[in-house]
Amino acid sequence: MAVIPGDSIAVDEALLVLKALFLVLLYLFIWRIVRSASKDVRLPQESFILRPGESDGGGLAQKQPLQTGRLVVLKSPAIPEGTTFELDASALTIGRGGQNDVPIEEDEFASARHARFEPRRDGVWVQDRGSTNGTYVNGAQLDRPRRLTEGDIVRVGETDLRYER
Repeated sequence: MAVIPGDSIAVDEALLVLKALFLVLLYLFIWRIVRSASKDVRLPQESFILRPGESDGGGLAQKQPLQTGRLVVLKSPAIPEGTTFELDASALTIGRGGQNDVPIEEDEFASARHARFEPRRDGVWVQDRGSTNGTYVNGAQLDRPRRLTEGDIVRVGETDLRYER
């Protein structure tokens, strides 16, 4: 069987193109991993470093009380207007799923796991939990956890909640 010189050159060129495409895909994959990891690094982190005067003299930090408050329903297809939810020592979750502290099954625009309200020492924070339609504070969509101030309006699906202290 005779080998035609033009055939081996075409096969070599095809293999070279395939190798180049494989390398491009490999670099794109690595770039996506690095980009994803860098997003996690840029998220705000709580600091455990004490400011001067925050220690009790014995080297241990004084326990500051958690900031608490309540959420008042302004409008909702699932919860009567004026209903309040106390924010105390534990986090409060809201969504269409029954596993939430505040289930809003009748709200068609809420996700099963929509938002989380967490009392901390520096205030009450709200975080979107990967919902489809997003969580909004005063009309702005959340892209990271945000500390609430008194009077903030939080929208979860079609449910509006006002934060009060």
